[in-house]
Amino acid sequence: MSFQDEQLAKEKVFRDPIHGQIIVDNQILLDLINTPEFQRLRRIKQLGTSSLTFHGAEHSRFGHCLGVYEITRRMCNRFQRNYPTKKSGDGLWDDRERPVALCAALLHDLGHGPYSHTFEHIFHTNHEAITREIITNPSTNVNQILSRVSPTFPEEVASVIDHTYRNPQVVQMISSQVDADRMDYLQRDSYYTGTNYGKFDLDRVLLMMRPIRSGIAFDISGMHAVEDYIISRLQMYLQIYFHPVSRSMEVILDHLLKRANYIYQHPSEFEPEFTPYMLMPFFNNHFNLDDYLALDDGVLTTYFNHWTHSQDEILNDLARRFLNRRPLKSALYDEKSKPLLPKLRKLIQTAGFNSDYYTAVNDSFKLPYDTYNPQNSNPQTQIELIQPNGNLIELSQVSTLVASVSGKEAGDQRFFFPKEMLNEHQDIEIFEPIYEEFQSYIQNNHIINSKEHK
Repeated sequence: MSFQDEQLAKEKVFRDPIHGQIIVDNQILLDLINTPEFQRLRRIKQLGTSSLTFHGAEHSRFGHCLGVYEITRRMCNRFQRNYPTKKSGDGLWDDRERPVALCAALLHDLGHGPYSHTFEHIFHTNHEAITREIITNPSTNVNQILSRVSPTFPEEVASVIDHTYRNPQVVQMISSQVDADRMDYLQRDSYYTGTNYGKFDLDRVLLMMRPIRSGIAFDISGMHAVEDYIISRLQMYLQIYFHPVSRSMEVILDHLLKRANYIYQHPSEFEPEFTPYMLMPFFNNHFNLDDYLALDDGVLTTYFNHWTHSQDEILNDLARRFLNRRPLKSALYDEKSKPLLPKLRKLIQTAGFNSDYYTAVNDSFKLPYDTYNPQNSNPQTQIELIQPNGNLIELSQVSTLVASVSGKEAGDQRFFFPKEMLNEHQDIEIFEPIYEEFQSYIQNNHIINSKEHK
């Protein structure tokens, strides 16, 4: 049975705060949404620890995946209406690509774990590889539904996600510098964080998109809408995704899981009865797909609650700091002040905090726009504009605004430490000289050489 044979008699509509209506008109898509693997995404926050900074950011990867599907559906509709292929190889849109594009859009984040980026760092998982496994593993509901289209269809969908699919138009719909994924999460994250940074003219950007032989380009008359998108993305990273409090809570989460792993690996030294069963496959570095799919944000939070009663003071304290939102403080540093970090760690250790668990460095940088460089390990696709004569020109060649930020990293480097180190009055007077010395290295949220500023 083909994808087209499973059209719904009556379309299904999901109400959405970003797109208004998300329309599903095919049984395959509806069945994919109703699988346990996809429904699990309701229990995975889109922004992880950011909800501890922006209280509205409780939205899930479920809603984001529906949004990416909806934007891709609109792309397919516009391409089919305005740029349908006339003959093979003409670089226009072949609507036979619609099923794989829609399914890949819907399923692109299927492999994300709880607090995904922190979880990946600790347990060395890869959400894209796990997404591919969910799609291609015959034991999953997702695979069985995709296989109704054809035996090779799951592999085709997976190849879009890992960027090896034969048609670059479909790949760039889902993954490029202007793709459905980014266009949805910018608007969705902006809405739920209560900010305006990620807002741009989505309808105009979609209207200006055109399929070309090498992928997707934009009519040059839509250049300013694309510029607005680029700057919106930059602002979202600097103001939302790189927010120091969110990064601080990620540090605590990272160290909490690291401490739990350490205790599990040393039962005779700590707690022999420490058996967090659902995490043990990851502590043992030997997990299967079922182990992974059993995890969500709620499972981890339940363990964190248990750990607030741990006999281990560090695990107990880190769990309480995370659950009760007690972030670490941070100060900016640069190459000049970086040599001071060991000294600051030593002061923190002397004040009674284990510096392995109560300090961290975190570098967050992002390229607002990256021109294509084939020498890069992961070269970006260029944003191409179509001129009136049909020739292509790269965006930064005609946009002074984009050229001004192209290839220039934006972000900062931070040293994280316990807030207690900045308190003016401490209960234990013996530590007061330590706190005073530590504070002499912090000025205006920057690490400085105190001797140079006397």
